[in-house]
Amino acid sequence: MGRIAVSALVLLAALVGVAAPASAAPADTGRTKQCVFTPTPENPAAKPVRPPSPTASTRGRATAVLVTNYGPVVIELDRANASCAVHNFAHLVRNLFYDNTQCFRLTNSPRLGVLQCGDVYRAEEGGPGYRFADEVTGAETYPRGTVAMGNQGPGTNGSEFFLVHSHANIAPVYSVLGRVTRGLDTLDRIVAAGIAGDAQDGLPRHPVRVLWAFTF
Repeated sequence: MGRIAVSALVLLAALVGVAAPASAAPADTGRTKQCVFTPTPENPAAKPVRPPSPTASTRGRATAVLVTNYGPVVIELDRANASCAVHNFAHLVRNLFYDNTQCFRLTNSPRLGVLQCGDVYRAEEGGPGYRFADEVTGAETYPRGTVAMGNQGPGTNGSEFFLVHSHANIAPVYSVLGRVTRGLDTLDRIVAAGIAGDAQDGLPRHPVRVLWAFTF
């Protein structure tokens, strides 16, 4: 674990060295989008966290890093593509929601190859205590490296997300957060470790944990 943490810090230093300086979100409505985060008292927050502010930037990109027990995964977040989803994801990262959580579902089938993370208790259980709308056009595709929101039906986005390790031949109903720019080898190691019971869909054979996460 110490080696992973050191590697993550070295990676962060390299990334920060080439990243553009951060800037405040413009006030112009053409540069921002209003988001509605609806409380779900029937499904309260699994960790203490408030909904994000309702205003999301639609411009530029951000970077998130998930440090797992298999290695780091670097994600380029695209604000223009799914402004509210990216705003929410970065908010949850900053509030440590994903720290010390487990990825409870790994799928590796001819139709679907994804790692599902972001749930605190178990697969599809343990969200942030609110939901928000989908941001899809109907033309979305999910090739290897895609990172997208998971859901349990239309308009049920919260904290769950998935990373495509091979392909995902699925309907275009999942908001695309961005793509993995470094760390596909981490996903490959997770897949190689297998799924419990030699199934095509289920718990990873060996637990996959997000130790900590950060964004810049």
